[in-house]
Amino acid sequence: MTMSVAGVLADTAAQRPGHTAVIYESEHFTYEWLWEQARRYASMLRANGVRPGDRVAMFLVDTPQFPIVYFGVLAAGAVAIPLNVMSTASEIDHVLTDADARFLVCATSLLARAREAAEPHDTVLLTVGLGPAGLVDLENVALDTAPIDDPAAPEPDDVAVVFYTSGTTGTPKGVMLTHRNVLYNVERMIVTPYAFRSDDVLLGCLPLAHSFGQICVMLTGFRAGISIVMMSRFSGREALALMAEHRCTVFMGVPTMYFGILDAVAQGAPVPRLDRVYSGGSALPAKTLDDVRNAFGCPVYEGYGATETSCSVAYRHPGLPFRSGTVGVPINGITVGIARPNADRIDLLPVGEVGEIVVCGPTVMAGYLGRPDLTAEVLLDGWFLTGDLGRLDGDGYLSVVGRKKDLIIRGGYNVYPREIEEILAGHSAVAQVAVIGVPHPVLGEEVWAIVVPARPEDVNSGSGEEIIEWAKQRLAAYKYPRRVEFTDALPMGSSGKVLKRMLVSKYEPATSS
Repeated sequence: MTMSVAGVLADTAAQRPGHTAVIYESEHFTYEWLWEQARRYASMLRANGVRPGDRVAMFLVDTPQFPIVYFGVLAAGAVAIPLNVMSTASEIDHVLTDADARFLVCATSLLARAREAAEPHDTVLLTVGLGPAGLVDLENVALDTAPIDDPAAPEPDDVAVVFYTSGTTGTPKGVMLTHRNVLYNVERMIVTPYAFRSDDVLLGCLPLAHSFGQICVMLTGFRAGISIVMMSRFSGREALALMAEHRCTVFMGVPTMYFGILDAVAQGAPVPRLDRVYSGGSALPAKTLDDVRNAFGCPVYEGYGATETSCSVAYRHPGLPFRSGTVGVPINGITVGIARPNADRIDLLPVGEVGEIVVCGPTVMAGYLGRPDLTAEVLLDGWFLTGDLGRLDGDGYLSVVGRKKDLIIRGGYNVYPREIEEILAGHSAVAQVAVIGVPHPVLGEEVWAIVVPARPEDVNSGSGEEIIEWAKQRLAAYKYPRRVEFTDALPMGSSGKVLKRMLVSKYEPATSS
């Protein structure tokens, strides 16, 4: 087994040097070239003061430069801290401060925000692409730099990467993943559920700064030695075109991407045939899953995970009997339990009962950077408390019923938003839906549905009542929504999850009117 994350690329470059690793804007880049460039960057990073254990922030667009910088940082023995390209200067400033990052590698297209964030700190700013005088351009200087021949050899429990959470429940926290955490996930996901073959071509449109894109697409794909088609910005129509042009066999995405693809299909975009499709990030409505399966003519495998568990926890996978409403079974070596919520110890519940999903195994994070207090809140007796609610059946299949913080308590009854969303998604006027609980003076909370209509004409004076009646006929009296609000789009986080707290904040004032 490869003992460092940098070794993922090094090993494949040695085994398949001439095979295409990345396709970007119709250019093909081999594994040998990619690893050589990464070692050149590592040499430049060392020359500019990067030492083993240093934290290097990466503010980069998804181009071949991302993996080059990423593996260069790791080969130099440093810790990679990827930043979302949509981060504001103040958000970058928070990460630089919180992580005590001494270096920031930035794409020139993002330089304005990077400079604003870096200037108040003693942060060394390096660019990828020619920038203003005085800044080191790794891309051009590396051309005349000899690649290092002594990549760092970290210990398995050394931190490899720090992912910052979206901060929807407070200040963003740095999730520390070790080389052991990441590699354990990668080695197992190659076999199942991904079952990669040497000739697979994967469309890589998930952001590489996020754990799903970085671990499940880039690292697992590179470990398997497949070819990855990269996109800097996702659009459903372009994704379909790239999959057809490069004869992709595999696609991975989050629900918002599938909505975009299906919208492009509805507008007449041609659909390539794939071998298999994977979904994660948040729940894929059953109707959408069926539509995707019919469009691509292949199985759709849905998974569940968290950044704190090195991305993956459970997955449907080839050879596993399909069970509707579940996300499959835990990946090999990972233990999943259902615990009584809000307990000061892990009290596992019997099969079939709903409780908090807890995870134990080698993929669980080392902790939150510099926050032992917050780490202690989620790591208990060797288990990671996910904050998600779910159930396990007698065969080990996991069902996710929603976030603990999104649970609606209406008149003393527990209402799980995902169950209602699945029902509402079956209505022809509903393209996307989020169910939230808003304050109510008598019941405590009332159930509302926020709907993105399938077509503009689906919004009329009676359409909300029609959707409510649809739900009323299919759900218990305490579950169906009493109000439907239409919107053009739902607020989404970087992982594709709907930011329901933003919706509650938006619509809460309406409850007093």
